[in-house]
Order: sequence, then structure tokens, then C-alpha cells
Amino acid sequence: MGIHLPSVILHAKQALKLQSRHQTDVPKGHIAVYVGKFRKRRFVVPISYLNHPSFLDLLNQVKEEFGFDHPMGGLTIPCDEHVFIDLTSQLHAWLLKI
Repeated sequence: MGIHLPSVILHAKQALKLQSRHQTDVPKGHIAVYVGKFRKRRFVVPISYLNHPSFLDLLNQVKEEFGFDHPMGGLTIPCDEHVFIDLTSQLHAWLLKI
């Protein structure tokens, strides 16, 4: 018996274009974000996420707690991956409604 993931999460994973850390290309209209407390995983997300209050709240929490000066060289969000995926799943659904 496997864990059943809602279809929104599966669509969000496709939308996030999960990529390996070694890829450096970022499509126009997207930004690379490194997510994780210890092992950083690279996600490429639409810039439009920056317009959503939930994503901005996450960035503000990161800034207050950790600052933005991280060795990854990109935007680093040191939260659990599942939290980031849950949030971006909701944002993906929000984008589909627009």
C-alpha cells in the first residue's frame, strides 16, 4: 500500500520542474530556489509566485530567521521540502484560477 498524494501535489511537482542541482538553465519567467535545512534541493518556480502573499510571507520568515546571505549563491529557503511543496501546490492551483 503506497501513500496517495493529491493530484494537486503531483501537478505542482511538474510545474516546479524539479531539476538536479547541476542544471544551471532557468527558463524565462522563472527563478531558481534552493530548499531544505541540510540537503538543499533546487526548484525552479514561476516568478508569478512572488506576487502571492503566502510566498511573500515565507520569504519574510526566512529573511527574519536566517537572512538571505547563503553559500548556495541563489535564493535559499531553509524549510522542510514538504512545506515548500505544499505551499507551491496551493500557489499552482491559484495560478490555474487566474
